[in-house]
Amino acid sequence: MEDLDRQRYEAGLAVRRSVLGEEWVQKATSSKTEFTAEWQEFITTYAWGQVWTRPGIERRIRSYMTLSLMIALGRWEEFNLHVVAAFNNGLDEEDIKEIIIHCACYCGVPAGNNAFAEATKTLEKLGRSPKPLRNEKP
Repeated sequence: MEDLDRQRYEAGLAVRRSVLGEEWVQKATSSKTEFTAEWQEFITTYAWGQVWTRPGIERRIRSYMTLSLMIALGRWEEFNLHVVAAFNNGLDEEDIKEIIIHCACYCGVPAGNNAFAEATKTLEKLGRSPKPLRNEKP
């Protein structure tokens, strides 16, 4: 690995850990195989070390964008990963709700329905279960 790529990899690894959490990154990097090692190096160097480290957009906005894109593409596993990561970047449940509603307008109601279902499962796993409404009439 060249010096510049090594620097980008190290910077990317630091951002990846900060955004996704140490446990997730450790799981991803410790399960590398001969087949996946170059992929892990690639995404750490370029996605995290070149894109997420750019100064033009703060991480909070990057989280908004990433969640929106995952909804639009229907990439639910990655969406749920970034719901967790969003909290590390300063978002809260209200932000996530607004992102889903906004995306549903442009990506379609089925995408919104699925995003709410997926986000609810992830919030429950995080111990942040949405509170049920009581005595509410339509």
